[in-house]
Amino acid sequence: MSSTWGEKVKISIFGESHGEAIGVTIDGLPAGERINLYELRMQVARRAPGGVIGSTPRSEADNFKILSGMLDDVTTGAPICCVIENHNTRSGDYSGLMTTPRPSHADYTAFVHYEGHNDIRGGGHFSGRLTAPLTIAGAFCRQILSNNGIDIGAHIYSIGEVRDTPFDMENVDKEQLKDLNTEKFCVIDDEAREIMQAEITKAREEGDSIGGIIECAAVGLPVGMGEPMFGGVESRIASILYGIPAVKGVEFGAGFEISKMRGSKANDTMYYDDGKVRTRYNNNGGILGGITNGMPLILRVAIKPTPSIAKEQDTVDLQTKENVRLSIKGRHDSCIAVRAVPVVESAVAVALLDMLL
Repeated sequence: MSSTWGEKVKISIFGESHGEAIGVTIDGLPAGERINLYELRMQVARRAPGGVIGSTPRSEADNFKILSGMLDDVTTGAPICCVIENHNTRSGDYSGLMTTPRPSHADYTAFVHYEGHNDIRGGGHFSGRLTAPLTIAGAFCRQILSNNGIDIGAHIYSIGEVRDTPFDMENVDKEQLKDLNTEKFCVIDDEAREIMQAEITKAREEGDSIGGIIECAAVGLPVGMGEPMFGGVESRIASILYGIPAVKGVEFGAGFEISKMRGSKANDTMYYDDGKVRTRYNNNGGILGGITNGMPLILRVAIKPTPSIAKEQDTVDLQTKENVRLSIKGRHDSCIAVRAVPVVESAVAVALLDMLL
């Protein structure tokens, strides 16, 4: 199934943006893991709309119910099922979109693929709202990883042309990651936050949207995790990251910049530090041959601008076979990247726990 991911830890996401509910089933979590429900809900709240510049006006608290797999806040080993009911829907905003698809949305491709039976309201199962169940799954996984000395965190690397201070790729600060995990607008440099917020506000006022890049790090990973070729750490993480709507690129370490280097600069030369093998650089992002080398895992994710914008755009009428103009109604984020930070962290957490087990 396309909405199911994982080998040891399997997640299955269900529901539609304007349906009765959305949710996730998580199978394969170890029994006996105590889960802090306050921290779980805090991570989901970071992704929820509201309280941050550029967020959709749609108000959903994203309060979830745990239906199975937990007893007295401890995992039982049975599948965990979590459900979020949808409340604040305005499905009328999406009338007519079945025949006049929104540019850069899945409206047209889903119409063809499902022969017109897809749920168009709010994007249906293609909606970014389906990242809420993914965040729940990741919130479980990241607590179990943390219990095993592995911590994950991310920040907004850039909004448009405005950049934040990047992570120190050789020495990512675990405490810095934990601090970022409590924020809704996650940046390292407060000055960059102000400029980014101004860029988002400008795009919104112009009836437009803007994209961004998220940088994510994981520290405490053991050496030797992963498999060569198709089972590599990059392959597994990228495959779940591309399940997040709006993700258009993933890079590890120096990423595309490594292609501009000479080998003498790109190579991560090694040395012993207190009996442990380390590298002086981390251009490969903590992964060699698809296997972790003990350095911080570093990756960046490109998030495209929100396709639903107020500006009138060109599209087609699938009934009349004519070219038409479209004004998109509804409530949409001016910048998806802001709320996508905890989603990226969660996707990485699910992938790492799956490989760790």
